[in-house]
Amino acid sequence: MSNPLKKTMVYLGLADEDTSYDAPAYAAAPQVAPVSAGRAQVTPLRRNTAKNQAASDMNEIVTVHPKQYSDAKVIAENFREGVPVIMNLSQMTETDARRLIDFASGLSQGLFGKIERVTSKVFLLSPAHVAVSGDAAAETAEVDTTFFGE
Repeated sequence: MSNPLKKTMVYLGLADEDTSYDAPAYAAAPQVAPVSAGRAQVTPLRRNTAKNQAASDMNEIVTVHPKQYSDAKVIAENFREGVPVIMNLSQMTETDARRLIDFASGLSQGLFGKIERVTSKVFLLSPAHVAVSGDAAAETAEVDTTFFGE
């Protein structure tokens, strides 16, 4: 009863409803050959390039003075290659600096690195294979939050 005119006539009571049901005919399922259970190639979730580098192989640190948020690409490319990055945000507006800090925090967390504040507007992004040591008094000192306007 797929005819719309027939359905309308049945609805209006001008025709009798067809109560018979024609079941569709199914063909026999084809035989399927058994599949051998082999192992498939698996792509690793993360690259281990930065983690496999020895700390003694590191011979550079990149310093970036971004002027706008679009300069984050340079920071990300160097950090992904396992190079520590120093960001000097003194030439940025406060809103763009906050965005860049948020981006750098996500970048360092995603690649198992660390982000540390050096001064109020200078931050260090260090990859997982880089150990950072410094003055213990500076680490326990109260953090200057004037940069964030709080």
